[in-house]
Amino acid sequence: MLNNAALSEPIPILPARPRRDAAVHVASPGTAATACSACCVQGVCLPCNLNGSELSRFGEIATAKRRVARGASLYHNGDRFESLYAVRSGAFKTVGVSRDGTEKITGFHLPGELLGLDAINGGCHGYNAVALEDSEVCIIPFAQLEQLALGVPALQHQLLRLLSGDISRDHGLMLLLGSMTAEQRIAAFLLSLSRRHQRLGYAGDRFMLRMTREEVGNYLGLTLETVSRLLSRFQREGLVTVQQRDIEILGKDRLMEMVGHW
Repeated sequence: MLNNAALSEPIPILPARPRRDAAVHVASPGTAATACSACCVQGVCLPCNLNGSELSRFGEIATAKRRVARGASLYHNGDRFESLYAVRSGAFKTVGVSRDGTEKITGFHLPGELLGLDAINGGCHGYNAVALEDSEVCIIPFAQLEQLALGVPALQHQLLRLLSGDISRDHGLMLLLGSMTAEQRIAAFLLSLSRRHQRLGYAGDRFMLRMTREEVGNYLGLTLETVSRLLSRFQREGLVTVQQRDIEILGKDRLMEMVGHW
């Protein structure tokens, strides 16, 4: 059952544009090839299908790691695009800000997923990328990645696959905000998180929401009250159990029936 503390949980506020060294720390380069091969998300990240020598070459360009404190920005809207960022641990949200200052969350990014793909075409970032919790990313300089991909077909294929997935997520968001009812949006969101956790090798039926209910509502185009009311209803109907941010999916088939064509 949702309690009052959960309903009043504050929304992380985007900080004023910080100094580049504020709450963002670049780790010293180490043995990158070993780090890639030993990484717990290597199997789902950009170099997931590379053989030993290819992985070693990839590791040579992805030497730097960056730690980002909860609530701090990895990059800002308007920053020059130079690198992609692979989430090594933690989670991020991408946020657009309208001219009147209204914030709109455009996506959530979990370990093994890439940040910055949308900036490849325009050459600058169109969103703020904000850490939902203390996080770490691997920095992948894009110019070097392009050169390496020319000689490593498996890497080129994976990069294209990730770009296609980014487009598909945008299309899925348009469906969520355009043609779905509120209950379908919540069901689709939970099913999406379930698939993404399974992809990481975790249980797909039990996971923690890394974002607040306010942030879920912002992303789905719903109010906090609607998100909380529907989660409570899903729990009464035996579809999920909710304890603070811990979610257990009990009725996945029923959720899929609810979503229908999505």
